[in-house]
Amino acid sequence: MAVMRKKGGKETPGISTASLPDVIFMLLFFFMVSTTMRETEVMVRLRLPEASEVQKLEKKSLVSYIYVGQPLPQYQAKYGTAPRIQLNDSYRTTKDILEFIASEKDKLSEEERPLLTTCIKADQSTLMGIVSDLKQELRRANALKISYAAAKAAPGYE
Repeated sequence: MAVMRKKGGKETPGISTASLPDVIFMLLFFFMVSTTMRETEVMVRLRLPEASEVQKLEKKSLVSYIYVGQPLPQYQAKYGTAPRIQLNDSYRTTKDILEFIASEKDKLSEEERPLLTTCIKADQSTLMGIVSDLKQELRRANALKISYAAAKAAPGYE
């Protein structure tokens, strides 16, 4: 009769890490492709006002941003401390709004042009006169879809 012995010293084999660099490279490649870089450097101080009802914009490619606020400290020596309007990467005046909206519409296809939304990101301490002038120029440029950027209010805020 044969003697049966139990082999108690068996170990599980180690996990091969040969494909680990490939997996990490694929993840890196995925995040590099799917991430978008910031297109505009914000040159004004932005502390957005709080709002109780906030909605997210659906299609961000159809949104043009106008920033209004006090220049950042590194720009104050050249531009002063009065609130300024920033269009793309430069400070402009309300007279430049017409040209800005025209260039933004030119970037879009013919059927998307009526869907262009102008988002005003104004600092909470900006005077309403500047925002009102800005809105008047947007009306002249026939940019009638306007949204205002705001921070969501903390719970219990009334």
